[in-house]
Amino acid sequence: MKNAINASLDEAMSNPTDREGKYLTFTLANEDYGIGILKIKEIIGMMPITSVPRTPDFVKGVVNLRGKVIPVVDLRLKFGMPEIDYTERTCIIVVEISGQSGAVKIGIVVDAVSEVLNIKGEDIENTPVFGTRVNTDYILGMAKTGGCVKILLDIDKVLSTQEISSLEKGVG
Repeated sequence: MKNAINASLDEAMSNPTDREGKYLTFTLANEDYGIGILKIKEIIGMMPITSVPRTPDFVKGVVNLRGKVIPVVDLRLKFGMPEIDYTERTCIIVVEISGQSGAVKIGIVVDAVSEVLNIKGEDIENTPVFGTRVNTDYILGMAKTGGCVKILLDIDKVLSTQEISSLEKGVG
């Protein structure tokens, strides 16, 4: 499954997007999410994660990916969801986000990767307003596909600038 998705990722890299375009979809706590394909570098199975002291709970630690040390964030914990034991479907999506010193690769742990979807602009609605106390800047929009809603994430905004900076310093 991961090889087929990685092949779809490679094929999709040449298609620049606004909100319309290709998204890698995945699940967290039985909810569907998507990240723009151009932010995805690769999908890897779970591997040993070295914990780093004095990091937030959602930072699981770092992994050695072909000689590069990459911080790993558990998206469930970042979003305030309960922690679960990892399964054979749990995987790490390596994304490239914008940090203060340029592009930063970060691994995000998700429950399961689903598929690559081509989502049309007319199928994406703006994020609903939940009131002034709820920050939804990290949500790009809501995609209506196949009778359900997928939450499209702006992965650059999922982690705050301060969090990205501390991850860069911790791994540098």
